[in-house]
Amino acid sequence: MLQNLTGWHALVILAVIVLIFGAAKLPALARSVGQSVRILKKEVATSSEPDAVDDGTEARPTAPASAETPIRSVA
Repeated sequence: MLQNLTGWHALVILAVIVLIFGAAKLPALARSVGQSVRILKKEVATSSEPDAVDDGTEARPTAPASAETPIRSVA
C-alpha cells in the first residue's frame, strides 16, 4: 500500500500536517511522540524480562472481615 510513495508524496503530507497543526505546535507534537516511543520501549523491555511476567498468581490483599451488622429492610 505504501510502496508507491515518493518524495513528492512525503512533501504533500508534511504540508498538510503543517496546515492542520500549525508550525508552532509541531515541536510539542514531536516531543510527545518521542516521549510515547520512549515509554513504549521501556515497557517492552520490562515485559520481556522473565521476572516481570504477570501470570495472575500474585498475592492479592484480601478484605478484612467486616464487623458491620447486616442492613435490615424495614417493612
